[in-house]
Amino acid sequence: MNIHVKPSDAGIDHGLAKRLASEIEGEVLFDRFNRGRYATDASIYQIEPLGVIVPKTDADVLAAVQIAAEADVPLLPRGGGTSQSGQTVGRALVIDFTKHLNKIIETDFASRTAWVEPGIVLDELNRQIKGSGSFFPVDVSTSSRATIGGMTGNNSCGTRSIRYGIMRDNVEAIDAVLSDGSLGRFGIEPAAAPHLIPLPLQDGGEGLAALRRDLLALGSREADHIRGAFPEVSRRVGGYLIDALLPSAMPINLATLLCGSEGTLAVSRRIKVKLSAQPKNRALGVCHFPKFRSAMEAAQHIVKLGPVAVEVVDRTLIELAGDIAMFRPVMDAYVKGKPDALLLVEFAEDDQAENLRRLDRLAELMGDLGLPDSVVKVADSAGQSAIWSVRTSGLNIMMSMKSEGKPVSFIEDCAVPLEHLADYTERLTQVFERHGTRGTWYAHASVGCLHVRPVLNLKLEKDAGTMRAIAEEAFAMVKAYKGSHSGEHGDGLVRSEFHEMMYGRKTVEIFEAVKDRIDPDGLMNPGKIVRAPRMNDRTLFRYKPDYGLSRITPALDWSAYPGGAGGLQGAVEMCNNNGECRKHVSNVMCPSFRVTGNEADVTRGRANTLRLALSGQLGPDALASDEMLATMKLCVSCKACRRECPTGVDMAKMKIEVLAAANKRRALPWRDWLIAYLPRYAPYARRLSWLMNLRDQVPGLARLSERLFGLSAKRKLPQWRSDGFNLPFTVLPSPLHGEGQGGGARRAATQKGDVAVFADTFNSSFEPENLHAAV
Repeated sequence: MNIHVKPSDAGIDHGLAKRLASEIEGEVLFDRFNRGRYATDASIYQIEPLGVIVPKTDADVLAAVQIAAEADVPLLPRGGGTSQSGQTVGRALVIDFTKHLNKIIETDFASRTAWVEPGIVLDELNRQIKGSGSFFPVDVSTSSRATIGGMTGNNSCGTRSIRYGIMRDNVEAIDAVLSDGSLGRFGIEPAAAPHLIPLPLQDGGEGLAALRRDLLALGSREADHIRGAFPEVSRRVGGYLIDALLPSAMPINLATLLCGSEGTLAVSRRIKVKLSAQPKNRALGVCHFPKFRSAMEAAQHIVKLGPVAVEVVDRTLIELAGDIAMFRPVMDAYVKGKPDALLLVEFAEDDQAENLRRLDRLAELMGDLGLPDSVVKVADSAGQSAIWSVRTSGLNIMMSMKSEGKPVSFIEDCAVPLEHLADYTERLTQVFERHGTRGTWYAHASVGCLHVRPVLNLKLEKDAGTMRAIAEEAFAMVKAYKGSHSGEHGDGLVRSEFHEMMYGRKTVEIFEAVKDRIDPDGLMNPGKIVRAPRMNDRTLFRYKPDYGLSRITPALDWSAYPGGAGGLQGAVEMCNNNGECRKHVSNVMCPSFRVTGNEADVTRGRANTLRLALSGQLGPDALASDEMLATMKLCVSCKACRRECPTGVDMAKMKIEVLAAANKRRALPWRDWLIAYLPRYAPYARRLSWLMNLRDQVPGLARLSERLFGLSAKRKLPQWRSDGFNLPFTVLPSPLHGEGQGGGARRAATQKGDVAVFADTFNSSFEPENLHAAV
């Protein structure tokens, strides 16, 4: 057990923190820096939690729920924190499952099912079961950091839902704990045996069997209303999935009710997921369109060819991707000319010949639509992966804009029937224009769910009002088309308020009845799905009305960015919290997080801490504080984030600002002086190599050096060499080298010109043979 809390931290329930620390094995994080790191997700919102626990065992989770119930403290279960609607922020005790509760518990490949812990990441699940021929098919674009628990709570969908369905179709059972500590299995309702373990409720109630009966009775009683309450589109995740309670939905699966509940009903402890057979082959067609509307009109015809995915990429995203080094080769290879939109059409039949035949039919269809020779066919897996990497990074690519205005997520989940898709996108574009902004489009043309983000500056009251006005117009339009306002990313703080507008008061009352029956004290993630605040309440925003502008003078040049601190604040704000840095495989970012699993040690966590410090939310002089130094301590300045973060967050450069600020406040430690001035004293130290090397030969000197200079006694230092690489020197004759003498950089003539050898301090003083060999 580790507890992070200081007596001086304001607003902390020290009694709750101490009790949690005494009863759970995991970490208890109640200090203001850690609470700040968990105050945001990938949405526009920021709400500081009461505290955070990182449970080590299932027993920790149960103990935390019990303690919270007794203290009347709200709970907020959290996965990767990549929610775009504000589901995972709130004034509650946050439970972070990702560090420890991330295992596969049991697999049954014959029946294609698996029991998993909620913190397991989708890519990691599929990596571990890859050899079985099975995979979990709900392929969200954040698969490298999205957890199965978070995806279940969000009812996530993914690129290939047209073939595999969404989370509600792929979750078979959930072992959960209710807010009062009751345990139960939510699953398929058999005729003979109850799926909920009939443990007595702690308040002496009838138990979970009564809960089951009440839910089924609710579904039966309100069946007529429920059948007509929702639009008939596949992408409808708004509100509670009360249609799962209908008698006609036999066999009734109460796990479906928890799908999309956003942690407002129960805490998932174990989840039984359905697996699918891995596709043996794939083929991809990249369809080019001169006008965006023509792409939207084509989608309804393309889906008839039986693809598993049809994804749109608009001109804005194409141009932004072309400006990013990691994506430029892909765009150059597969994008012809300057299209206004692309449709990525994938076929995944086992017979590759059939996939290629469908690609040919796709090309024929495009010709029939007046666009001959507009399909780039990609049959090799490497090319397909490269193209999909651009699409899955669509959000981050859009967020790479360096202006104060950013594409804002609030209407991007709307889904309409395909026959209305072209009209809907055109009309919504006109709405943007009337409000003086623009949007960029991408994602799931196959199911009429396009992600569109108008560009707004939510630091301004005017733009916050514009956001609401656009939302109201967009949702009214979607309702007229018999579509869904919440089609993939959930309700959270941004869409829950609009359930009554979209579904009517009666439906919302049924939602409230479900909430009140399962969570009567309202402790589970309050303010989401039911009884939500206004979506444009700026006190809940990341950039609140009193958001501070830093006036510090940075040490480095940040003028390419807007905002305070000479642009440093704007550079830090480029982090959109989407969590690309939380991936555990492929590439490098972020190495320290891969070792520790701590939110504090991931690029996102550091960027959030910097943003809070620069805006004055962590107290005066937070940038130079010991807590900030600790936040940056394990950043190894590898620069992976600079290249791999699609928004270009350069944490290594930002770390320099933290060190510069800290060094202004305090004297440099001796260790820093020793390392910084090593090139100056190294020539003299080499002459006393016998003395310098005693540190690792005489007992006790290593420990003394650790105490005096901070040089760990657990490892030996490099050995000084009296025969170091000295200048001037003579180069021995060779077929390629002439003779001569040099200064700091030795030049030797070769048949093809000059070669400069830089004699660096470490090789000169500790390993001179490297330089001799190079010469």
